Amino acid sequence: MLPTTRRGFLAGTGGVLAAGLASASSAGTAAARARTPLNFVIVLADDMGWGEIGCYGQRKIVTPHLDRLAAEGVRFTSAYAGSSLCAPSRCALLTGLHTGHGTVRENPEGGPQRSLGAADLTFAELVRLAGYRTALLGKWGFGPEAPGQDSHPNVRGYDEFFGYITHSHAHQYWPSYLWHNGDKVAVDGRTYAPDLLRDRAVSFIKEAAGQPFLLHFATNLPHSPSEIPGDSGRYAHEPWTRPNRRHAAQVTRLDSHVGDIVQALRDAGVADSTVLLFTADNGPHHEKGVDPAIFDSNGPFRGVKRQLYDGGIRVPMIAWSPSLAAKVVHEPVALWDVLPTLADFARIPVPANLDGKSFRPLLTGSRYSGHEFLLWNRPRKMQAIRRGHWKLLRFAPHIAGAGPEGRIELYDLRGDRGERHNVAANHPQLVTELTELLDRSIGPDPRVPYGLRVREEAGELAATLVNGSATPWRKVRLSLPGGLSEGSGAQADELAPGESLTATFPLTARDDFAQAKFTANGRAVMFRARVPG
Repeated sequence: MLPTTRRGFLAGTGGVLAAGLASASSAGTAAARARTPLNFVIVLADDMGWGEIGCYGQRKIVTPHLDRLAAEGVRFTSAYAGSSLCAPSRCALLTGLHTGHGTVRENPEGGPQRSLGAADLTFAELVRLAGYRTALLGKWGFGPEAPGQDSHPNVRGYDEFFGYITHSHAHQYWPSYLWHNGDKVAVDGRTYAPDLLRDRAVSFIKEAAGQPFLLHFATNLPHSPSEIPGDSGRYAHEPWTRPNRRHAAQVTRLDSHVGDIVQALRDAGVADSTVLLFTADNGPHHEKGVDPAIFDSNGPFRGVKRQLYDGGIRVPMIAWSPSLAAKVVHEPVALWDVLPTLADFARIPVPANLDGKSFRPLLTGSRYSGHEFLLWNRPRKMQAIRRGHWKLLRFAPHIAGAGPEGRIELYDLRGDRGERHNVAANHPQLVTELTELLDRSIGPDPRVPYGLRVREEAGELAATLVNGSATPWRKVRLSLPGGLSEGSGAQADELAPGESLTATFPLTARDDFAQAKFTANGRAVMFRARVPG
């Protein structure tokens, strides 16, 4: 078992955050559950198509654990990835911004890939402020491959990281090393890394069960190459090529890992207070001999990975908790909705100027207004926008700085979900409206600073709380617990959106964390931030 590097300051947040799940049990149990912060498990598959799971129509690949979660939980039929490629999609998931605004908008194909920076706020940073223990196990995908820099998982909100920093390293299923926080950990080159990540996930759940936690399980299954222990498992005798047999075995192995994680939640006694979200970063791949047509991996949709037709960006999404009523949701949602959804469940003020919106109402049966539009941007290559049942795709050179050939396509998804009939010529005014909306919605990151930060300067510790939400924060108090007088710190009756409050403390009075207490939207909130050093 890997050593944990967790410090104890996140324990004991008590009932500051309310869970908010509807309960089908007794009033007493519901009240107790409402006082218990929810745990979150995010399982992110790598290059898994919409149609590669039984509950989405798959008939050749066996996925019993995911099928059971879908039957017991909420299955989304119109969930969209952040992009048709790995890195920009994961950036959208983490930050709540679509690829018209996010820091990472393309994979490093044909040029350097951008990394996350100090201005980015991930969902892990957000929930850690509210007292959650956080872990990322698996593929990060941003780089550089070095500790301590702004794009490292430990700096972007994860107390523990175990896995691959760059996505090229994540192509290795039998690696010679993995990263544990800032250290390279030697691996013998004969150990199947996805199983090692699964083992650490099970251990993490057991260790973290006494406090609210977020587990981000970012497996590299079933990305190419199609490698699996024991060749093809139950598919060894199928009349497919070896890469296809192994791909099917990868999907089934991922399904078994999800089953192990759910069992770990039950064994730790935290299943009832946990929301598990399963999804994928983009559509199915067709690399190194894998043929998605054999499995109907993109379901009824056109396109695969790298394309902005729905087959490349529509992904499976299942939300499961014993407290959620089983249902199927057809309302379009996207990976950039995950950050505001987690904030909503955890009763944390949602950062302003996000592209995402909470889909918690779709899970709990509350009123949900939906997105005005969804947008995807692959700079200098292609773009897409969906508004209602209309979807427009724009290809170079209609994109500034793009290549020599281009076109615009328009599809009515009501009767053409396979995007086979381009009706752009029949709706010139609609094409103009959607292209103008597309242009207006692509630009710089619109977010503002948010949260609590602590830094050393001029021989003092400075703690600054910034209201980066859209609503006022009231009765604000900043303090550094331990060894200080009761009246120390700073306070304000109200912190308006965009305003900040700073308190300074002598270095001799340092403690493990600074904390901010305030009320937002009628809810008591506590943020805690590490003291550097």
